[in-house]
Amino acid sequence: QEQLVESGGGLVQAGGSLRLSCVASVPTFSSYSMGWFRQAPGQEGEFVASISWSCDISYYADSVKGRFTISRDTTKNALYLQMNGLKAKDTAVYYCAAGSKPTGATYYWEFAYWGQGTQVTVSS
Repeated sequence: QEQLVESGGGLVQAGGSLRLSCVASVPTFSSYSMGWFRQAPGQEGEFVASISWSCDISYYADSVKGRFTISRDTTKNALYLQMNGLKAKDTAVYYCAAGSKPTGATYYWEFAYWGQGTQVTVSS
């Protein structure tokens, strides 16, 4: 069964950094787009970033451009999100996702597989 498991969340002060990781249980995802979404309390989920299966194309929400960097290591079936310059409004549960569209996936319906999420809390 395909699984995605996130880690790396936690509590950090505004301006600090965190690195989220997501490990896939099967190598199938190496040919998929992978991405990160987040959901803050009382708000709808939102796209954060995604990366193509070939690792050469990435997409970012305007709210995180210049601060967050998505990357993946297909040899380890792993996806990462380096988050710098964190702000209180970045506080949310962050979800790793995978979808069979090889590139250009930025909408939640384009991702069929989801992790359980990891909490990121930024104190101001």
